[in-house]
Amino acid sequence: MTTTHATSRKSVVLQGERHRTPLRHRIPRVIRHLLLIIGALISAFPFYWMFILSTHRSAAIYEFPPPLLPGDRFMENFRTVMDTVNVFAAMGNTFFVATSVMVLVLLIDSLAAFAFAKFDFPGKNVLFTIVMATFMLPAQLATIPQFLLMTKLGWVGELQAVIVPSLAGAFGIFWLRQYFQNSVQTELLEAATLDGCGFFRQYWHVALPSARPALAFLGIFSFIGAWNDFMWPLIVLNNPDRLTLQVVLSQLQTAHGQDYGMLMMSALIAVVPLLIVFALGAKQFIAGITDGALK
Repeated sequence: MTTTHATSRKSVVLQGERHRTPLRHRIPRVIRHLLLIIGALISAFPFYWMFILSTHRSAAIYEFPPPLLPGDRFMENFRTVMDTVNVFAAMGNTFFVATSVMVLVLLIDSLAAFAFAKFDFPGKNVLFTIVMATFMLPAQLATIPQFLLMTKLGWVGELQAVIVPSLAGAFGIFWLRQYFQNSVQTELLEAATLDGCGFFRQYWHVALPSARPALAFLGIFSFIGAWNDFMWPLIVLNNPDRLTLQVVLSQLQTAHGQDYGMLMMSALIAVVPLLIVFALGAKQFIAGITDGALK
């Protein structure tokens, strides 16, 4: 009974100390939250403005003060976009390309990064230096050689011509290599080797579980990059049935001039799937932080 009484007195004292926290200590916390709210609103405003313009006529962008509430042209602009270009077919092509690139990038980059991070083999440092050297080369330099290669393979106009050149990248290898070096313990790999695990079992059962946050980030990064890619699909895809979303939506301005309401509707159509993927990927990223190979 004495212990219970002492515990209750202690909780009362702690509550009293919280209530007596000086105002000067609480104000900085309020300021931080206020700044975060303002920053979030500023970041979200372009998306809100895009949605607002997609519900108005093109002339609304020149009005003063500009409209801040939705208009009545949402469905009309949506139907205009759908009647002008085949959005759903292009979105299907883009989703297939982005998903394929994401999966293959995660597989190839993680295998290469795991080998560079935890294994010694002849020419390891030279190969890694060559991979890092590709950072210094502008992507535009590879456009003509890639197009000639796609022509030789007979892939011009097909989706594999967009997927294959994006299968591996120096950034993904470097990013995962750094993560594997810090998250995968060498002792754990040695124990797995003593248990009879080869390279691929160590990669699948030890390395990948510990790198879920890094894989989630790289997956989101690769998917968004492939979804937004415009220049290379514009060059290599000449089949109207294989066009990606960004190429198809770029045709709207040519067909309808400066109809900003319709253009904002097309941008909204392109952005919504990315927001959904990012929300799902962000959840996996946060959940992966608490997981690891030593769980």
